[in-house]
Amino acid sequence: MRSNNKLISLTMFLVLIGYNACDESRLDVAPQSQTEDSYFKQEVEFERAVTGIYAKLTDFYWYNRSADACLQPVTLLPGDDITTNGQDAFETFSGIQTGTQRLADFFSTAYQLINRAIVVMDKNAEVEDGVYVTPGLKDYHRGEALFLRAYGYYLLWNIFGTAPLVTARVDNLNDTKPPSSTGTQLLDQAILDLTEAATLLPTSWAEAQRGRVTKNSAYGLLGKCLVFKGTITNSPADYQAAITAFDNISGASLVPAFDDNFAADTENNEESLFEYQATRAFGDDNIWLNNDFDNAVGALSVFWGYYSDQFNLFGKSPFVATQKLADLFDDTDPRKELSLDPDTRAFKKYVTRDELNQGGSSSVNNPRILRYADVLLLKAEALNESGGSTADAIAQINLVRERARGAGTVPADRPSTETDREIIRQWIMDERLLELAGEGQRWFDLRRWALGEKITLDDGFFSSDRPNAMGFEKKNLYFPIPNSETNVNPNIIPNPGY
Repeated sequence: MRSNNKLISLTMFLVLIGYNACDESRLDVAPQSQTEDSYFKQEVEFERAVTGIYAKLTDFYWYNRSADACLQPVTLLPGDDITTNGQDAFETFSGIQTGTQRLADFFSTAYQLINRAIVVMDKNAEVEDGVYVTPGLKDYHRGEALFLRAYGYYLLWNIFGTAPLVTARVDNLNDTKPPSSTGTQLLDQAILDLTEAATLLPTSWAEAQRGRVTKNSAYGLLGKCLVFKGTITNSPADYQAAITAFDNISGASLVPAFDDNFAADTENNEESLFEYQATRAFGDDNIWLNNDFDNAVGALSVFWGYYSDQFNLFGKSPFVATQKLADLFDDTDPRKELSLDPDTRAFKKYVTRDELNQGGSSSVNNPRILRYADVLLLKAEALNESGGSTADAIAQINLVRERARGAGTVPADRPSTETDREIIRQWIMDERLLELAGEGQRWFDLRRWALGEKITLDDGFFSSDRPNAMGFEKKNLYFPIPNSETNVNPNIIPNPGY
């Protein structure tokens, strides 16, 4: 009897399988969560998607997995403003290889940022009438996506020099192996994106949305990309286009207090054109996780760790100012005491007026990515290098120096009668070092000036605290393309020497 029951049960089971297999409608099961097809049906969903692009910036600042995987040393250490007595390949240029994890993470993070922007632009272009109800917001969203895609390519060019230029979503296998870019193609795309973004973005946002990019943000980064390109091409047209972009900036100004540019209580001020919006995240405020939509992130830990020496908890040495930087400051230049401790060379920027997250394990002080002082010095450079008025170029430098000295006398104005462009060039280079020290700008400057044959880099130029460990070579102006990319895409050409 039991055998018959088992036979009947088996027969019924096979019948049910056959029935369900023949009924294809039973395979049409509703998704358990939202899909792309069901999303982008409301204005608020586009708002969230745009916020998701900005959120990817988190991964350039978070203290991820281990000190050897955190991305900030890629941009901070190679210059001549920051040094460390710890062992780090990006301090000495020794040991940077195609398998370096930091570079693989930097490369993929930039493309994740770019891809998020591309998705938003695609959906924004396809949106049906009536989804957007706020006047102008559809254009603003496209402008934000264009700006952030441009920033991704700006970063890739400054770190690798070359990378695949992707401007559309990959939807078939034939597009999965794009070739490497050449020359200034990455910058050229950033310039195109920023030119359009400037026509779409608002002049300002409501107070609750302050910190989102604006027309000034686009014009500022556009001009910067054009100056960087001009350094390589030595084209007066590139410099002149940069000057035009800078002249389109309206309402920005230098704030009276230099240190307001690095304080948690004066974020998004009149001088700021673009800054990462660090904030307390929801839930557990887990700053140890990267931004993959479902993680509670928002704060960062770079300045908390590298500048305030909290990373000694992980056996890592702090990042301090180089002796070269400390010596370049006049002792009575107010920026010296506000930037670094003259005795220890410990950085004060972002640390003196910091704010920590709820767990005290990271900073929520916004990194300033682009500010008006940077723009003024870039405009001075564009004027000087393009054959423009030397007096006008010097005037831009003196605006920065005037703010720096406040009610004092140092740093004094540069004489406006100087006409030797090489002398003025050196003034600009020195002023950029003094004004922007420790802000992650210096390596990008040194790299472009070296590529444009304006300077010659060698080990001594960097003023490292580990001079005997230095191993700079010309190949280091292009960091290696990660082997995680070249292994899967035969059309990517490795950078020479690695």
